[in-house]
Amino acid sequence: MRLRTWLTAAAALACTSLAALAQPAFPSKPIRVVVGFPAGGPLDQHARLLTDKLQAVLGQPVVVDYKAGAGGTVGAQDVMKAPPDGHTLMLANTGVMVINPALYSKLPYATLKDFTPIARTAMQPLALLVNPKLPAQNLQEFIAYAKARPGQVNFGSAGNGGISHLVPEMFKTATGLFMVHIPYRGSAPAFTDLMGGQVQFMAESIPQAAAYHKQGKVRALAVTSRERNPALPDVPTAIESGLKNFEVVGFYGFLAPAGTPKDVVAKLSDAFGQVMQSPEVKNRMVAQGADPAFLGADAFASFLAAEMPRWATAVQQSGAKLD
Repeated sequence: MRLRTWLTAAAALACTSLAALAQPAFPSKPIRVVVGFPAGGPLDQHARLLTDKLQAVLGQPVVVDYKAGAGGTVGAQDVMKAPPDGHTLMLANTGVMVINPALYSKLPYATLKDFTPIARTAMQPLALLVNPKLPAQNLQEFIAYAKARPGQVNFGSAGNGGISHLVPEMFKTATGLFMVHIPYRGSAPAFTDLMGGQVQFMAESIPQAAAYHKQGKVRALAVTSRERNPALPDVPTAIESGLKNFEVVGFYGFLAPAGTPKDVVAKLSDAFGQVMQSPEVKNRMVAQGADPAFLGADAFASFLAAEMPRWATAVQQSGAKLD
């Protein structure tokens, strides 16, 4: 009986070993990177910058696939349902990963349950902006101005529940200000009204903000990162301006479907780490308005776990909710 048991176990082990040997080494085919937004935007630029280099490291073509819709939800669902073999990845932003779960009442995915973090690749600070005719030359002067006019100062955003809405909400909480939110359909009309004086305050990503600031069309009072931004070297951080620990930045990262094997996750994470070491990649990323900020798989998972409740609180305090 013992001999039969041993033979059965040996046969099972042999089959398992043969099956493992039969599995082709990863990656065995082209890798698809899903972007849940239309081509041509900041996330698309980031995807193309990294995928061009990634295929050289992995030895397989890396293609970008656009699945736009519902604030990145359509793309997330596509990746969530893909085989967990590492050949389908999602490039996502702050909204998709940590804002949507708190914003949408019927979101079809849960970031930490339905995806495996692979790598964080960039951070995106914002600039706090005012209309240039406002009598506030720095952040403390603006806070004093707004406190003296509760409910009379408006801030614009690219839409309800987005990062340009939530960062001012966090700013309001940190300062005790009462400002009125005016949502727009995108950042372009919001900028138009900021320059025209219909709204007095706005938080927006650095590249566009820096361009308008240098043209004198808006005034940048502070940036939301811990360090000053190279695109706005003379603009202090919010922390420098007296808001202790006010560091709020967006971020980009790559995720795979839940259940992706650990060795595949490790290989992908290492490949992104190699790509992020390239001086060319770093320089082009900064030119696109993103700060290189690589985290490997485990560190990125911990980062997401810490960010989820922070942004959920911001959404709750803003009162934003989408079906």
